[in-house]
Amino acid sequence: MNRKKIIAGNWKMNTTIEDGIQLATSLATRYESSEPLMILIPPFTHLMTIKGVLSGSTLALGAQNCHQETKGAYTGEISATMLSNCGIPYVILGHSERRQYFMETDSLLSKKVVAALHHKLIPIFCVGESLDIRNQDNQNDFVRGQLQEGLFHLSPEDFSKIIIAYEPIWAIGTGVTASPQQAQEMHEFIRSQIRDQYGDTIAEEIRILYGGSVKGSNAKEIFAGADVDGALVGGASLDADDFLKIAGGFN
Repeated sequence: MNRKKIIAGNWKMNTTIEDGIQLATSLATRYESSEPLMILIPPFTHLMTIKGVLSGSTLALGAQNCHQETKGAYTGEISATMLSNCGIPYVILGHSERRQYFMETDSLLSKKVVAALHHKLIPIFCVGESLDIRNQDNQNDFVRGQLQEGLFHLSPEDFSKIIIAYEPIWAIGTGVTASPQQAQEMHEFIRSQIRDQYGDTIAEEIRILYGGSVKGSNAKEIFAGADVDGALVGGASLDADDFLKIAGGFN
């Protein structure tokens, strides 16, 4: 199946608004394709400004997180309602840094997914194992658990809206990248789990992105995997030239 490819740039807690305008403007004026779809995911403070910069371009916009509740006394949090009201279509949920630094569990994330979908956001749901788990050869069991608790409670209709990002924690920001074979093996495994839960049609439609030290120099190799549908990019998304090279990795 010809699944539409995605290149998503997670800026994390980087850039001032001025930096973000410069980066988004460079990408919006230089990238005119809709395949792969390019999604920029800046800090919350930048969203409305960057939305204006991207107006009329082929690029899309996403947020880095959202809260599971619609509203309330949750100082410092952003709800899915707020993002939807701002016209933000995508949101990252379950990034390994959120899991590690903010103790987000699959149980909590399952509620965030429901909130995001309820407010018409498209979740980019992250899964992935630590180096210890990989060294014990338990990565499949671990990722299966994340999928089962975080996503597999969804109806087929809702699940079909999800984008999954496999990000081996040992490859995030370390300069170490999973080999193309390791990436493809895990993506194929994730798709097999979806097939077991939801059937062939949904399994073939779901996009699975790879995240973990993707650069312009290694993107083409990684994207060669039959089940690799794009990338969730961190550091390299802050450099317009390198991010554009990654987007060109499918050519």
